[in-house]
Amino acid sequence: MSATRTDAQDPGAPGSAGVLETRLVDVGREKFARDVWGHTALLTRGASDFSDLFSADAVDELIARRGLRTPFLRVAKGGSTLPDSSFTSSAGVGATISDQLDDTALWRRFAEGATLVLQALHRTWEPVADFCTRLSTELGHPVQANAYITPPQNRGFDDHYDVHDVFVLQIAGTKRWIIHEPVHVDPLRDQPWTDHRAAVAGAAKGSAYLDVVLEPGDALYLPRGWLHAAQAQGAVSIHLTLGVHSWTRYGLAEQLAQAALESLRDDPAMRKTLPLGVDGPSGEIDAIRERLAAAVTEADPTPLFHRTRRGQGRPAPLGPLAQLTAVEALGTGVAVRLRGALEARLEGSRLTTRVGWLDLPETDLPAVTRLLDGAVHSADDLGAELVGRLLRAGVLVPAEQ
Repeated sequence: MSATRTDAQDPGAPGSAGVLETRLVDVGREKFARDVWGHTALLTRGASDFSDLFSADAVDELIARRGLRTPFLRVAKGGSTLPDSSFTSSAGVGATISDQLDDTALWRRFAEGATLVLQALHRTWEPVADFCTRLSTELGHPVQANAYITPPQNRGFDDHYDVHDVFVLQIAGTKRWIIHEPVHVDPLRDQPWTDHRAAVAGAAKGSAYLDVVLEPGDALYLPRGWLHAAQAQGAVSIHLTLGVHSWTRYGLAEQLAQAALESLRDDPAMRKTLPLGVDGPSGEIDAIRERLAAAVTEADPTPLFHRTRRGQGRPAPLGPLAQLTAVEALGTGVAVRLRGALEARLEGSRLTTRVGWLDLPETDLPAVTRLLDGAVHSADDLGAELVGRLLRAGVLVPAEQ
């Protein structure tokens, strides 16, 4: 193995068939990647039984018993989002929190026809969080999750597009989806549908690309930019939206430019002050363009890419008491594994992860390389000193956690 390593392997890396193929689409991964991903909408009837991920009971649990605060929930009605003050209140004695969800107020808004949007379920509901982690690993792009709970014959939002791809998973009830092709193809994060409000409204009046009613177990994939509006039918509708925040060529270009500009900070000629009384850039721009082009040619955005990628997600949960127990059990053959969703990479002798970086002695590199396979290992086989260091850093966890 070379001196510079870029090996990375978290538990749950895609094997022969992952959750994309087995639970979300009825075409193979290769066909999905070639013909569907980022190109067109795809409806999959009876994709999976999603009851293990989310349910009506989960909605009530999160709203009534988990003490959630904004922005973990928003409320929409008639195409508009209601103010937080209309469904939050103080938490009462012992918890000086003014924006906790008020279940009574939420019930009243819901009874009046409002849609409840439970946001960031990849942070608050374990089955959804685990599923998002697996899907993100397979796709190579960050994944978030929201749930939409809509009363019968109501809709929360008018025709619009998202700036991320989505997988819609129908959990309960039925919902009619009307889909139109984009008016602005592949929008970037800072190009919301409101920038094209008139075009969206006009396109929504035309013939639909899809007009379908989703039933429990159905899945719908929409690339970013595809127009959609949805309305619950004869019963309460619950669906999950998995948002895929796709990396784009533009995003890589931004990182390439950032890396090039960073290198120009070390160029004395570029740090020089412009001439006294300069009236514009015309006398300088050619020389600057030449140096910038050279810097772009030589720049390597890879470190920034991986740093940004690490910052877009969180590692798997870590229990501090279980962690302490494992540290105290060193020397007794305790079993450990790499913490999930850590984005661990061994680059030379430095291990970079979502929880920081560690410089390692050459003697530890073979053991750390083995750990990156995500399998369970004995602390005795790896060395108690190394395992203790990685447990304290939050890189390793007990095998049963």
